Amino acid sequence: MSETEILALATPDWIATRLTVSGPGEEVARFRAAARGPGLIPWLIDWDYEETRLLAPMVQEGPAARTLARLLRQAGEARALHARAQTGCPFDLHRLVPVPERILQLGEDAPTARRWLWEHWGTTWPLRQVTLTERADRRRRHSARLEIAFVSADWTPWRALQRIRADWPALELAMQPARDGA
Repeated sequence: MSETEILALATPDWIATRLTVSGPGEEVARFRAAARGPGLIPWLIDWDYEETRLLAPMVQEGPAARTLARLLRQAGEARALHARAQTGCPFDLHRLVPVPERILQLGEDAPTARRWLWEHWGTTWPLRQVTLTERADRRRRHSARLEIAFVSADWTPWRALQRIRADWPALELAMQPARDGA
């Protein structure tokens, strides 16, 4: 199996992980705000191509098929726009280690895009089931602590954590895969 095939696994193993972020209260609050996003990778979609792809198998049906393909495209565009506007994910890797636009243009199935995700995030899918708990950091005065739980595809996002540590030097970050999927 080649590296490209490994990076494009259709059904990944999901690993439960806990990330602890602690440090000065103001810096933790800044991090919390910076990390919040939709929790997805905003792949750039060629909507003209998608409409044509949807129309192709039903073109013999006439004008109704063209109308249906256009309506499906519009629904897809609206859904994508709505998803990108959401901020419900408290730990969005794309907000902290953004995927460059040149990679987003390739699409999620491109081997180069998967390779970039692996090399810069350490996982090839967005995180799922992300929850955040804020606690007082009893070890130090005027400090805060976040506990972020999530599941990631095939491995923890350890490469993203390396970059996040470099970008947020005032914070202590500790990531640990959960035992027994707990």
